[in-house]
Amino acid sequence: MKITFCGAARTVTGSCYLIEAGGEKSLVDCGMFQGDKDLVRLNYQEFEFNAREIKRVFLTHAHIDHCGLLPKLVKQGFRGNIYATPATIDLVKIMLEDSAHMQESETEQENKRRLREGLEPREPLYTLDDVAKCTPLLKKISYCELKRISDSISVRYQDAGHIIGSAIIEMFVTEKGGKKKIVFSGDIGQWDNPIINDPTLIEQADYLLIESTYGDRLHEETNEREKLLLKYAKEAHDKGGKLMIPAFAVDRTQELLYAIKNLKRASQFPSEKVFLDSPLAIKATEIFEKHRECFDEEALAEDEPFSFKDLVYTPKTEDSMKLNGYTKPCIIIAGSGMCSGGRIRHHFKHGLWNEKNTVLFVGYQAEGTLGRHIIDGEKEVRMMGMTIAVRADIRKIEGFSAHADYEGLVRWASGFKKKPKRVFIVHGEPKSSESLKEKLKTKGFNCEIPYFGETEEI
Repeated sequence: MKITFCGAARTVTGSCYLIEAGGEKSLVDCGMFQGDKDLVRLNYQEFEFNAREIKRVFLTHAHIDHCGLLPKLVKQGFRGNIYATPATIDLVKIMLEDSAHMQESETEQENKRRLREGLEPREPLYTLDDVAKCTPLLKKISYCELKRISDSISVRYQDAGHIIGSAIIEMFVTEKGGKKKIVFSGDIGQWDNPIINDPTLIEQADYLLIESTYGDRLHEETNEREKLLLKYAKEAHDKGGKLMIPAFAVDRTQELLYAIKNLKRASQFPSEKVFLDSPLAIKATEIFEKHRECFDEEALAEDEPFSFKDLVYTPKTEDSMKLNGYTKPCIIIAGSGMCSGGRIRHHFKHGLWNEKNTVLFVGYQAEGTLGRHIIDGEKEVRMMGMTIAVRADIRKIEGFSAHADYEGLVRWASGFKKKPKRVFIVHGEPKSSESLKEKLKTKGFNCEIPYFGETEEI
């Protein structure tokens, strides 16, 4: 059996692992690279494998850095099944449609520039037609279901507690008369987060791939993050400005809405409009409501966990544009979470230079993204063909992360009653991965950090 690390190796994005076992090739995830230009270019390069030779894909969850290159895979000849939980399947459809729309729109703008410079036009990475060919391949697999996939591979999906539908994959491989179990953590969520259940502990594995996004950091406690949200909301309101929150459409937005509802119910939150200015987040919220089987007891007790007075959806472009002229204090929640695209950039164009406004980051900002430049303190940023001064107050809350911090990751890994023979640390920037490696070594784990394109025989 061989594993090739085709993404999320010494970087956070592009999750993709090639499994060669029983004479067949499978993938765990097929994610898009996000971040600086060097990472984004990887999306346009050839895969580390022949797409036509891949028999199947096991998908951990619907974030674009885990599913975003599935249409490219299909475009290049993949015709196998894509296994995912029911909630993940519903989310993947809207995530990929949104991604394809962005690919087509950005390529159209790029080709206008290329035409002016006398260059040949480019094709988008994939289109809505490519996404349409992808969706029939999605096959449901429920949590805790042991499913035989082939003579050599069986899998069982367990709740990862990251976003609704997110999964830890237990893979059982029979080869040459022997049996091995390899566990793919996917992205591990936080304990005691509202809305969804805690991560499932796994007791045994021969080999483990564990994420390390926050392998070197600790989050605020859940009650602390609500206190900070209230503090920054009041701060922006008192200045008479807008609180602009770049937020991932899936999970982060819903956690924000849930927290704001709780604060408003306690009569603590400023009386102002909260605009959900993201068509994708609006659709994702509807899917959250549909899949209440993924909720924890606290969220199940709520009839409408993501709805409250003063919440305004702005799905249409013209509704979003009107916010530029909105002069009262308000909150605008918009994508994308790392500010690499979407409506948040337009709000930055009209408000990042205004000292009355505040930008609140509630999610991970990958190296090279606009969000990372801002949060690192740059006084000017380039976006949308112009240079914009950063005069708004910049704030961040790490406690809203859907990822476990290093204490959570060590807690999850400590669930193994017998330590895996080898632990591969993935899905983290080098500093985070190295930090988690040292922490796990003190617990007796045999850890290594693979490189992109590296193949390990196990």
